[in-house]
Amino acid sequence: MDDQHNMNIPPLAREVKAKAEARGFTMSCDNLTGQLLRGLIASKPHARILELGTGAGYSTAWILEGMDQASTLTTVEYDEELVAIARSTIQDERVAFHVCDGAVFIEQQLAQRYDVIFADTWPGKFNLLEETLSMLKPNGLYIIDDLNPQPNWPEGHGDKVHALIEYLDQRDGFHRIKLDWSTGLMILTRI
Repeated sequence: MDDQHNMNIPPLAREVKAKAEARGFTMSCDNLTGQLLRGLIASKPHARILELGTGAGYSTAWILEGMDQASTLTTVEYDEELVAIARSTIQDERVAFHVCDGAVFIEQQLAQRYDVIFADTWPGKFNLLEETLSMLKPNGLYIIDDLNPQPNWPEGHGDKVHALIEYLDQRDGFHRIKLDWSTGLMILTRI
C-alpha cells in the first residue's frame, strides 16, 4: 500500500502551498497529516474546530475540505504575513481567522468548547496544554504533529517533545493513539 498515492490534495491547499513557498515559508504540515485531518474532521458533523497555528493556511485548507456546512473553524496565528496568505486564498464563511498570540487566545477563550483541536504551534501543545485540553468537549479529538525528529528542530527541542509525549501518556481522561507515521502524530480522545 502506498500512502502517498491518490491523496486528492485540496485545490486550496495546493494554492496556499505555492504562495507560502514563494515567500519562503516551508513549515506547513505534510500531506499525510492533512489527509488525516480531513478524514477525522469528516467524522465530526456540526463540529466546532480550533486550529492553533494557522501558518499560511495549508492545514486549514485540508480541515475545511473535511468539514460539513454546519461546522465552524477558528484558526489562530500570530504572524500577520502568513495569515494574509491564508485569507487571500481561503474565503469561506465557516472559518474565522484570528491574528494574535495563541497563548493570549487560549487564556481569553477558556470557556469555549471544541469538538476538535489541532495544535500545531507552541501554545496549546507545549504551553498552556492543560488549558487547551480543558477546552475539548467529551468525545472530542486533540491532535498534534511533528513528534518525530525534524530537521528544523532547535537544539534541545527533542527533550521537550519527549517530555510532552511522556506527560500525555500519563494523562487521565483520554484514549491515546500514537502514530509513528508522517511527522509523528498523537491523537487524544476525551473520555
